[in-house]
Amino acid sequence: MVYLPSIIPMTRVFVYGTLKKGQPNYFRMFNGTSGTAEFLGSALTIEKFPLVIAGKYNVPFLLNIPGQGHRVHGEIYKVDDEMLKFLDAFESVPTMYQRTVVQLEVKEWVRNIEGEEVLSPGSITEAFLYSTTTYQPDWPSLPSFDSYDTHGDHGLKYVDRKDRD
Repeated sequence: MVYLPSIIPMTRVFVYGTLKKGQPNYFRMFNGTSGTAEFLGSALTIEKFPLVIAGKYNVPFLLNIPGQGHRVHGEIYKVDDEMLKFLDAFESVPTMYQRTVVQLEVKEWVRNIEGEEVLSPGSITEAFLYSTTTYQPDWPSLPSFDSYDTHGDHGLKYVDRKDRD
């Protein structure tokens, strides 16, 4: 049997908040009804951004203020068009978030089944990133993080959408 690569186009997306492994919305990447996602590796942004936890639901927001904050740690996923559309809707593009291309430094890369390129640690690659298009005036002055974890020592546990009033 000859294996042929998939003809379904795949796109790289960088997630840094509740969609990462071990975080409250990670299951949405693999629920089976919203398209396909495949973990490629971990990385951090080349440019600094403020990653803040804000609002009454303690949502992580990456503010679109390049050069401020920290280089942000996250995960790179390869997603199909259906998952990309789901993520755009989940992130409220274009009203709350925008999807832009960001340069990333690879920390760890996992070879996928199709034999896609393997990037070594320190390599530079690109992926889509969701950042806020609008935010409260005080958000840039909030504490900024280089990595998000809902159970972090910041004490700001994310409030799941189903538990909000």
